[in-house]
Amino acid sequence: MRSEPVRSADARRAGPALPAGRGELSDGVVRALLGRPGAPLPSGSAAGGAHPYGEDLHLALYLCYELHYRGFRGVDPDWEWNPELLRLRAELERRFLAALRTDTERRTDSDEAFAGILVERPDEDGLTHFLRDEGELWQLREYAAQRSLYHLKEADPHAWVIPRLRGRAKAAMVAVEFDEFGGGRGDRMHSRLFADLMSDLGLDTEYGRYVDAATGEMLASVNLMSMFGLRRSLRGALVGHFAAVEVTSSPASRRLAEAMRRADAGEAAVHFYTEHVEADAVHEQVVRRDVVGGLLEDEPWLETDVAFGVDTTELLDTRLATRTLAAWRDGVSSLRTLL
Repeated sequence: MRSEPVRSADARRAGPALPAGRGELSDGVVRALLGRPGAPLPSGSAAGGAHPYGEDLHLALYLCYELHYRGFRGVDPDWEWNPELLRLRAELERRFLAALRTDTERRTDSDEAFAGILVERPDEDGLTHFLRDEGELWQLREYAAQRSLYHLKEADPHAWVIPRLRGRAKAAMVAVEFDEFGGGRGDRMHSRLFADLMSDLGLDTEYGRYVDAATGEMLASVNLMSMFGLRRSLRGALVGHFAAVEVTSSPASRRLAEAMRRADAGEAAVHFYTEHVEADAVHEQVVRRDVVGGLLEDEPWLETDVAFGVDTTELLDTRLATRTLAAWRDGVSSLRTLL
């Protein structure tokens, strides 16, 4: 009879600390993860009654997804593929996906979806516009703390789509990801450059450090790319999401570079965004022409999914910007906990 593998103490030390729960679902997941795989988890009915954009649901979903990234300190790595946890995750995803499908147009033309994000309105009043024109250093710090949930894992969720593509789409996706990972140099990885930005702003660069501070809207945005990346059936949506990020990144990065200069945030803080102005302008063309174009050449039936990926990215970005700007215009913190 084969014995169970021996777990070293190091296996449980890796990763960030577990965040505090925010309700019945996330509290239950945190409690379970602190025990052995198979410890009781929240019921499917509890998940089915949760708000699809709520903080409790999205922290619970985030906890499930992070087991596929770096895990958590004190949590057994075998939780990653625990059948009961995967069943709970599937129910959380079902709630989230149903809301996203209800709240976005069911487009069949991906060009139509891209048209909505390619041209900025003269009266645009978005989050990066506010930071460029009015943002103070404390607001830039809050923005970076929230965005660290995305940027410190930048490119990782998108890499899951690579084995699900072929030919031109796969080659182009790998080329863009190679740039995201620093062209083979650890000090040039975009996640490393963002950590340098955080240092300039006096923030802690530890992975997962600001999960407790992040809003449900930020968690939902991060969960979106994990959900699309982990589900082969949503590969078209992942490609649409990735393209939407690249299309909107260059102009937004230009505004953020100006904001960092105006606030005298530091050389690394400015550099992260100036790097993205040029790089993502190139990436946008490659992604739309070769990744999206190659995918739809091979699998034209995925066009609706590509459009869905674009539209859901815009929807969740708008929800995050609306909540953040509302707080800042009232002169209060946009975060759940103070930095």
